Amino acid sequence: MTASPAKRLVVVGAGPGGYEAALAGAAAGLAVTLVERGKLGGTCLNWGCIPTKHLLATTLAVDALEAQAKQKLATGTVTPDLAAIQAKKKKLIAATHSAMAKTLEKAGIRLVAANLASVSPGVAHVAAGAQTEDIPFDALILALGSRAASFPGVKPDGKAVLGVAPVLDFTEAPASLVIVGAGAIGLEISEVYRRLGTKVTVVDAAPRLAPAEDPDVSKVVAQVMRKRGIDARAGVKVASLVTDEDGKARLTLDGGEVIVADKALVAIGRFAATMVPGLAELGAAFANPSPNRAWIATDETLQTAPGVYAVGDCNGRTLLAHAAASQGVYAARHAAGLEPGPYAPGPIPGCYYGAPEIMRVGAIAAPGDLVSEAAFVANPIAQAHADTAGFARAVWKDGKVAGLTAVGHGASAMGSLATVIVAEGWTRERCEALVFPHPGLDETLRAALLAEAKPKA
Repeated sequence: MTASPAKRLVVVGAGPGGYEAALAGAAAGLAVTLVERGKLGGTCLNWGCIPTKHLLATTLAVDALEAQAKQKLATGTVTPDLAAIQAKKKKLIAATHSAMAKTLEKAGIRLVAANLASVSPGVAHVAAGAQTEDIPFDALILALGSRAASFPGVKPDGKAVLGVAPVLDFTEAPASLVIVGAGAIGLEISEVYRRLGTKVTVVDAAPRLAPAEDPDVSKVVAQVMRKRGIDARAGVKVASLVTDEDGKARLTLDGGEVIVADKALVAIGRFAATMVPGLAELGAAFANPSPNRAWIATDETLQTAPGVYAVGDCNGRTLLAHAAASQGVYAARHAAGLEPGPYAPGPIPGCYYGAPEIMRVGAIAAPGDLVSEAAFVANPIAQAHADTAGFARAVWKDGKVAGLTAVGHGASAMGSLATVIVAEGWTRERCEALVFPHPGLDETLRAALLAEAKPKA
């Protein structure tokens, strides 16, 4: 799809994709209107990435003390104040909202607090209560995000069975919590509440925990979680999840086992956001016509129809905030005529920030692939923290690094360097030439890169 450079850009959604798209469009000289029906920052800032990391960081001292106590190197207790933690979280998020608004204003971007009601050729129809407005555009960027997935019998009821947002807002930790879903969200939240003294059970229908990652990573995750007292089960199907008459969550498994907890979290992935009336009539296509998975299909320039782009979660390509931001910037620049080629971001890193942390960029090792690896147990930083489970692994194709994975203490910190190595396809000689700081967690990455490569069984 090609067209003349746009002059008027409308962006719908102010999460990472839409916010960065608006700023990139303004920087390219476009007249930008940003439409957002809720809060700036989208799910990531308000109900996802940022609140979760705040809770993980403010409870980390519990893990640190436990690890040293097991080594008989320290004694005592750490008692996080969850109500105070939540109050601080709200202040930090509010400050970020303010900073984002000021940045948009400084860039000359018009911010409209409204919902996208429908689209027609060259016009976005928005509404805020009884107030409506027709906003003309030359290019439209849809950054609609996604919504929490649910299935019949397994969905929040607003009582004891909850979605992510209310669980991230607890001011008192429940005595027990059952989590359905062992992806990044479920695993991170399980660690937060374990640290707060909650009895945590995690179940997932997939055959292993962290099912999108290397199977060997899943093994380490399972070992660490169970060692820390979390009842983590994979390959377990849920028959029903309801709030019982006594106000507790009752989880019934396919085999008939019943697990009762004070609260339950449904964290079973994401579905596409609601489809926009009029979008199909503009020529847009959907990757799956089901209302549960109606991702907006896009071409190599992230357009779903001429002049209409879909970025971030709503196109279903990569459901990560930094992927959305990258796509948003590209779409705005393409609309302005500054990016003539197709969208080609290179490898996109992904991380889990629970315990253990996980980092991956590029290929996951398959049987027969050449891999080299090293264990965290030899790393002096991991040793000092008494947290030595895990490994780093490199996947080699045609003599170059095609993928890097790490699971263990601080593994997420390796993400940026790993992305550069995979994006540039480093050879062993290039890896040998880079000087790594000593002592450092990255030394395990170095050891993996320089270890003998062998075919994976």
